[in-house]
Parts: sequence; structure tokens; C-alpha cells
Amino acid sequence: MTGDDAWADLRTRVQAWIEDDPDPQTADELRGLLALADAERPDTAEPDPTQRQAIEARRAARAELADRFTGLLQFGTAGLRGRLGGGPHRMNRAVVIRAAAGLADYLLGELDGVHPRPRVVIGYDARHKSVDFARDSAAVLTAVGIEVLVLPQSLPTPVLAFAVRHLDADAGIMVTASHNPREDNGYKVYLGGRVVTGSGQGSQIVPPADAAIAAEIAHVPSVASVPRATTGWTVLGSDVLDAYVDAVVALAGSDEASQAAAGRLKIVLTPLHGVGGEVAQRVLARAGFRHVVVVPEQFDPDPEFPSIAFPNPEEPGAIDMAAGLASDENAHLVIALDPDADRCAVAVQDPRHRSHRGPDTASAEGWRMLHGDETGALLGTTMVARWLAADADPDATTPTFASSIVSSRLLGKIAQSAGLGYAQTLTGFKWISRVDHLAFGYEEALGYCVDPAHVRDKDGISAALLVASLAARLHADGRNLLDALDDIARTYGLHLTDQVSARFVDQAEILPLVHSVKRTPPRSLGGSPVTAVVDLAAGTEDDRDGLPATEGLRLLTEDGTRVVVRPSGTEPKIKAYLEVIQPVGSHADGKALGHARDEARRRLDAVAADVRVALGI
Repeated sequence: MTGDDAWADLRTRVQAWIEDDPDPQTADELRGLLALADAERPDTAEPDPTQRQAIEARRAARAELADRFTGLLQFGTAGLRGRLGGGPHRMNRAVVIRAAAGLADYLLGELDGVHPRPRVVIGYDARHKSVDFARDSAAVLTAVGIEVLVLPQSLPTPVLAFAVRHLDADAGIMVTASHNPREDNGYKVYLGGRVVTGSGQGSQIVPPADAAIAAEIAHVPSVASVPRATTGWTVLGSDVLDAYVDAVVALAGSDEASQAAAGRLKIVLTPLHGVGGEVAQRVLARAGFRHVVVVPEQFDPDPEFPSIAFPNPEEPGAIDMAAGLASDENAHLVIALDPDADRCAVAVQDPRHRSHRGPDTASAEGWRMLHGDETGALLGTTMVARWLAADADPDATTPTFASSIVSSRLLGKIAQSAGLGYAQTLTGFKWISRVDHLAFGYEEALGYCVDPAHVRDKDGISAALLVASLAARLHADGRNLLDALDDIARTYGLHLTDQVSARFVDQAEILPLVHSVKRTPPRSLGGSPVTAVVDLAAGTEDDRDGLPATEGLRLLTEDGTRVVVRPSGTEPKIKAYLEVIQPVGSHADGKALGHARDEARRRLDAVAADVRVALGI
């Protein structure tokens, strides 16, 4: 096909999409691009500046349209997620209506002849277009006879995950892009009720359900062909949110000592312009935390995320305002939620990190965010202690703790030393939440599930409450979270983790890079010989994990260092997850622990340097 023929074909598809687009805003956006792309190219060998500008605008418009029409935005185990805009390869009302129609057909097929009719609960955050996408989904599902319950306002993802189980829904939809850039939105799907039973009930979709729903979406011929109701769905009252808050607050100690300890701890809270602020504030207040200071500039939901470059608490600078306020307020703890509040970041003042060369006062005074594996270990020991203290039936099934293949191996040691079960899963809470008899699960990307009976997903608000409760108990004894981490190191060895990553403009560049490292893996990492290379895409039966195949590889060295390399599932990134284990004596004092941390950091930095060379980043 010639260039002119290709453009003619693309132009026809763009025009057809515009005619089928239910949203005047995105239709006009596409018309504007089409007008630029249709502009005549100046016929001159030496164009003047104005003509050159017109030529570039024409070229850019055609390239943008080609990108927007590379195919329908793929529906997978992460649901839908992408940049807002017109066209099939963007997040917009047309794509969402098709997705809702496909999900409706899937549910009706799965529950054919089953009564009562399928029930779906829908939630949404405060991002651009979220409420529109939720309303469109309700309209599509209602039109085909599905019972639809819509949360009463923009709320955190964990509230929707709670509602799926609490309301015995067959499916749940959460409109959110979580921690993605402000330009994005997304569409998560949960299955429960009669569609998925057992340990995965109420969890996000996994294969083969994702492919089955995607196939139904692909069969939708047009938006115009999809019936949409104008009324008929139910907007829920405050009961579901109240029930969620009650369930979370019940996790905290209600005895007099716990309440007194909570009342003495000072916390700085930021929801990073997301939807978790009011709910988290309410939960903490109910649990007795009277001194919660919010970051005022970041408290109200704002889809523009004006105070941060990237709405992910893991990104550099994201919690600087909270740490600065904590420094001013002499707070004991910083809690940051990501925009949909399913992740929780924790920051503490660490004297070992004080530096006069810090970029700001808070950094210079030692405020630092705990790594997700550190918080995972703290919550893991807390949950193990709870299970051991509980008056459990000796014949009851042994609870299982779980973490992903890219998280620290420390949780396995903590659980197994207490005689409890441990499972390692693929990355993502859709896998962690499916573990049988799950008692606690986490992944290093700040995701923690502390109450799987109610929320079969990561939940930043319940995790924040348990971290705050632990910090309060320690503070009452003149100790802090860093002291608890030192205790863990003395018991299990010092596990230090970090990450090396690189962001790409073109997602297609990432897999070849992973495959290149598979073909020629490094012979040593941090000076220690590589003793095992596991291709995760081939599955790991031979490595005794029994995990399904996934893209990536795992490297192990003679000194116990582990590196996992994989493409990100939600962003155009390649990531390498690093872990070294440094021996620590069971009675090591502060000085010895300091030396161990310094040595572990030196080793980890050396491993990171070798990984960057191997990846060419």
C-alpha cells in the first residue's frame, strides 16, 4: 500500500469513528487533527518558516492519528488503561461503552439461565472523565437487564473491592488509572458472586476471563449498536462506605492502651490530590488518632495533580511536601496514599539519613520513605503476631502469607519461622489475592492486603491504619519503626532491596531488551558469580515455585543475591528488582547494624551498576 493509499484508508477509519463517537469533545478533537492532517503540503523546494510550521503540523497530525488508530485499546488482566483522547487506542467514552457491552455479554453468558439476574457494582475516582465512564457503564449494563449499583461519589478503589464482596456482586467496575500520569484513565474489572467462587472471589480478573471478555468486546460492531438506558440503575447511599470504614477500624486495637497510644502519635497525611483523604482521615480518627495533620495543598481531589510531577508516591519528590510539613510539625510518621488509595507509602525520620547536602530541610533532617519491602516486613510481623495471639482452633486450616516474585524473600522467612504457610505469586494483586487461606499479602510497589476477608485486593487505607497502630505502640514504649526493622534484621538477616528501571517512549523496545539479557546474562553481579538463570516465560516448575509463565527472568548468585528483570505491566518501563542479604548477629548493637547496612548498600549499588550495564540503560 502506497503512502497515499495508507492515508486514505486511515482517513476513512477516522471519519467512521467520528461518526460513531458519542462524545462531542473527542469527536471535535479528532476533527481538528483530521483538518490539520488534510492540509495541503506547500509545493516549494524552499518553504518559508510559516510553511515549514504547516508542514510539521500536518506530519504530526498524521502521526498522532496513526497512533490513535493502531487498534482498539487492549483489554487484559489490568482491564483498560491508557491516555485520554479520541480514537480506539485511547481511553474515551466510545472505548468504555464497547468494554461495558463486552463485559455485559460475558456475564450474561456465564450466568445464562441463572436467577436472579447478574449484579454489578460500579465505582469511580476523581480523574478526568471518570464519572462519565461510570455513568456510561451503568447505562449499558442496565439496558440488557443487569442489576447495577453505583457508589454514591468518587471513592477509593478499596471501597469498590469491598463492595463487590459485601454486596455479593457478580462483578465490579472501578474507573481509575491509579498512579498513572494525569493524562490517563483506566477501567478495572473484578469478578465475584456466582461467576468466581473460592479464594479468588472479589478479585481482579485473570486469564482466561480477561481473554473471554476481550473477545466479547471485539464482537461489538459499533457504539451506535449498543443499547444504553437513561435510568434504572441504583445509586447507593452511604451504607457501603460506612460498612467499609467499620471493617477497617475493627482492625485496630479498641482497648484503652491502644487508644491512648494512638492519641499520642502525630501523623502527617497526604492523599496526593486523590480520593483517599477523607476516608483515611475518618478511619484514623475513629481509631483514636487525634493528631492527624493533612497536607492542605494535596488534600482535595484534583485530576490535574498540580503539586506533583507524577502522582505515584514511589516517584522522587512525590512526598516532599508531606515530609516538609512533618519536619515543621515534629510529626512521628508520614502516610501518603496514591490517587485511588490502594497503595500506601510510609515515611519516617531516620537519623542515619541526615545530610547537610539534602535538597530540602526534610531530607537534610533524615526524613525518608520506607521501601515497600520494609513496610511489608513490618506488616508481616504484625500479622503473624496477631495470628499467633489469636485463640485459633487447632484443627483450623493454617493461614498463608503471600508476596510476589519481585518482593523480598523476607516475608517467607517470617511466616515459615512461625509455622505458617507462605506462597510466592506472579506480580500483581490479582494473583496474590487468589492465594488459598490468605492472611496477609503484599508486593514491594507499596501494595498491602491486611484484611482479605473483606477486601480481596491491596488497600492503602487499612494498611495505613495498621502501620500507624504499630508506630503508636512502639512510640508508647519509647521506640519507633526503625527499631522494629532492626529487630527483624537481627532475627532474619538484613534484607536490602532496590530497583533499577528505565522508561521508554515506545513499549515495543522493552521485550527485545529482556530477551537480550536472557540470551547473554551477566556472569556475575556485584562480584558474586551468577549460579542460576530462570526464564520466567517458560514457567518455574523446575525451580519448585510452580508459577505460571510470565515474561522476565530471575538471576541468583553465589552469595544469595537475587535479581528479577521484567517489563512493567502498567507503564512503558523495564524494571529490575534487586535484593542482597547481609548476615547480622542476633545480638548486634546499633554500631554493628550500621556497618551491616553500609556493607549491604555497597553490595546493592554494585549489583545495580552491573544490571544497568547488562540492560544498557
